Amino acid sequence: MSGRLAIAGLGPGDEALVTPEVQDALAQATDVIGYIPYVARVAPRPGLTLHASDNRVERARAEQALALAAAGARVVVVSSGDPGVFAMAAAVFEAVEAGPAPWRALDIRVLPGITAMLAAAARAGAPLGHDFCAINLSDNLKPWSLVARRVALAAAADFAIAFYNPRSRTRPEGLDRALAILRATCGDDRPVLFARAVTTADEALRIVPLGRASGDMADMRTMVIVGSSQTRIVERPGGSWLYTPRSAS
Repeated sequence: MSGRLAIAGLGPGDEALVTPEVQDALAQATDVIGYIPYVARVAPRPGLTLHASDNRVERARAEQALALAAAGARVVVVSSGDPGVFAMAAAVFEAVEAGPAPWRALDIRVLPGITAMLAAAARAGAPLGHDFCAINLSDNLKPWSLVARRVALAAAADFAIAFYNPRSRTRPEGLDRALAILRATCGDDRPVLFARAVTTADEALRIVPLGRASGDMADMRTMVIVGSSQTRIVERPGGSWLYTPRSAS
């Protein structure tokens, strides 16, 4: 039996948003590998081995998956959201590039999922309806100076901006620093969406102007989306809609 490797996105949280393609890959898997809370979303069954590991061992996790696939296993590496957005797909291909030649002959497939940015935007309306960018505020794998430069350039270009990994216990100041950079260019009126735990029972949405936004409004389960100069709020009973018109200049 020849092995294969799927790198799969589990979506933002609601099991209804896991694609049929990913469900089928999990049903056929002999091994599932991933970060502890993501592997916990996969139901155990006979014939399936679950390999859960810490968040900072991505390269080792990728190498383990490739070695198992090379030995004939049907492996699924799981990420939340989409595996190609700040997740495991890049780590696997990095390991392939640096690894033994036989890994390049493996059947490796990336199975897309609904990433947090898109789920949060859909819940709020359409804040990413025109040009936008996504920036990972974590400085674990890149220096803060690079993060700050990208935030400043995105503000100058008038993109709507989706911030991943906005805040953690070990780096609580990152989002406040990014918001300060934005205010220097954008002023205080841009709408900012804080979308926490979207599609789960803990979901909470909050829209505030940039001048009132602060880092303590977010945690690592929060997606932060900052509107462009064209992003608008539509007031309505039960909560506002946020959208950026496609005709924005």
